[in-house]
Amino acid sequence: MRSFFSNLNTGTRRGWELTVLALGQWWNDDAFRLASSLAFYTIFSLAPILLISVGLASVIFSEAEAKRQVIQQIELMTGSEGAVIARQVLNNLGRIGGNFKAILGGIITVLIGSTAVFVNLQSALNYIWKVKPAPGSSMWKGLIRDRIRSFGIVLSVGFLLIVSMGFSALVSGMQELGAQRMEGFSWVWNFSNVAISFIITTLLFAMIYKYLPDVRIGWGDVLIGAAITSGLFSAGKYLIGLYLGRTAIGSTYGAAGSFVVLLIWIYYSALISFLGAEFTRVYARRYGTRIIPEPHAVRIDSDADSAIPSQNPKRKRKTG
Repeated sequence: MRSFFSNLNTGTRRGWELTVLALGQWWNDDAFRLASSLAFYTIFSLAPILLISVGLASVIFSEAEAKRQVIQQIELMTGSEGAVIARQVLNNLGRIGGNFKAILGGIITVLIGSTAVFVNLQSALNYIWKVKPAPGSSMWKGLIRDRIRSFGIVLSVGFLLIVSMGFSALVSGMQELGAQRMEGFSWVWNFSNVAISFIITTLLFAMIYKYLPDVRIGWGDVLIGAAITSGLFSAGKYLIGLYLGRTAIGSTYGAAGSFVVLLIWIYYSALISFLGAEFTRVYARRYGTRIIPEPHAVRIDSDADSAIPSQNPKRKRKTG
């Protein structure tokens, strides 16, 4: 029993130290500016990302059901205001004509627009993790590599969205069946929905932290940071919902209210993503494996890691 409380005390102390270090790095890296930039790019990438999401969801659903499921997932994350914007965007996309120029323009928009937000996110994560493309590296090769990688992340997000839809539909079906036979067990289905959402969100952040920046980092470090980010993300959805509900921002801005609410939610999500990235970097530096730049990248601020002393004895023996 004494060892249990000792380990609990040690874990609590380490968690607090990591949190303080991560918050300090998050503030020093000007996360608010990075989040503003990412929110701007996300708004203009919204239409192509929604188009890809509906296209992927149409593999297992009809087009109408795919749109409904995508809008429902957005409503679960952002509230009714975000769902209103998503519905308007999808309806407007459906009115685009079918001529060759419209189709060609749509393809270019999807390829460039859907990846723009992830290219910007990659740049922000590189800044947070103190790496940049190596001097003398080919600009065009780097541009193509970044776009292909970002489009892969877009497809992965769409795949996770489909998985989330499938599980949500399964849980809803089981809930309707169980309501007839097992009364009083609604908490089981509610817990299942929360758990599935947490797992899907954790996997999403893990993929972004693992594959988007120009670094090599271990899965163990990535999953810990992603789980922390997912927890903050889930808690934040509730808190920002309370804030938006009490301040009535949507009604204050009139016709643009839904847009403003969605923008605030994206801005908050970006801040949480960057805080999770800082936590991942701090944890990897202090207890995990070293974050190593890719062959085509270099470290830009080696002094930044001096504020995060390593306590990994195995790594000290390797580097010392």
